[in-house]
Amino acid sequence: QIPKDPAQRWLRELAALSQQLQQVHPNVLAKILKQRTVYQNEEIVVIDKPYGLPVHGGPGIKNCIADVLPILAKMLENMKADPLHLCHRLDKETTGVMVLARSKEAAEKIRLLFKTRQVEKIYWAVVLGDPDPAEGIVEIPIVEKEVQSHQSHYKMTLAPNYRLRPEDGKEMKIRKNRNAEHAVTRYRRLASASACSLLQLQPITGVKHQIRVHLAYGLGCPILGDHKYSHWSKLAPQKLPELTLRRLKLEQSKARHLPLHLHAHRLRLPLGQPLDFVCKPPLFFQKTLRKLELDIPKD
Repeated sequence: QIPKDPAQRWLRELAALSQQLQQVHPNVLAKILKQRTVYQNEEIVVIDKPYGLPVHGGPGIKNCIADVLPILAKMLENMKADPLHLCHRLDKETTGVMVLARSKEAAEKIRLLFKTRQVEKIYWAVVLGDPDPAEGIVEIPIVEKEVQSHQSHYKMTLAPNYRLRPEDGKEMKIRKNRNAEHAVTRYRRLASASACSLLQLQPITGVKHQIRVHLAYGLGCPILGDHKYSHWSKLAPQKLPELTLRRLKLEQSKARHLPLHLHAHRLRLPLGQPLDFVCKPPLFFQKTLRKLELDIPKD
């Protein structure tokens, strides 16, 4: 039964996003990924990763990209194709450009390009609020910590090298956290409206959840639909500004259905000649931009 109210229909679609790909047969999933192939040559296959599909398996995960790589390789090539190889990862909720390699050698070559920061990655994100300044660099180390709350859980968080002295508010250098990883993210505001902004992001380093943590805790602008990093001490749905709820025709109690609005928009890979891949944001992301009156920049 399809709800008549468009807002309810949209909600139903959003709530179904994550579940959809977990229910299908691995062959069907491979077929979906084949349809989402944006480029291939003898070394690589580039796909537009759908929402809610994990790259690796784990507890409670029925389907993931890694598991269907052998099937996908055969669908793309012929029955004797070698399985494809992962070169990098995207979070389960992140959509967009993802590179797979046809051989172990190609995978190692591309992993090295990522590791040595020769791959240029451009993301788009819809965030709450407006970063100040509108363009800049966040360079704050990140560490994983256990959050003590009514349900203990682990989160990535900032481990800054400086803090303010309580007695006089002067900044002082503090001892480096040994486990913290160096993390650098460039950001630029592309548009703002409805108490939200559309940002272009370029992660210079590749730390787990880096963009989400730098935006939420570094700039105070969590990504729309990021229910994990919108609060520090609890796992709870994101609290949205009145204006944003109005534009999205959403009630706060339904905010938990909002998916993470983070999209790997562009990737430049220096393989011989530089290869440049662009994926348009998924439909739900485009709809959100329209509802919030955030103008998509023309590339």
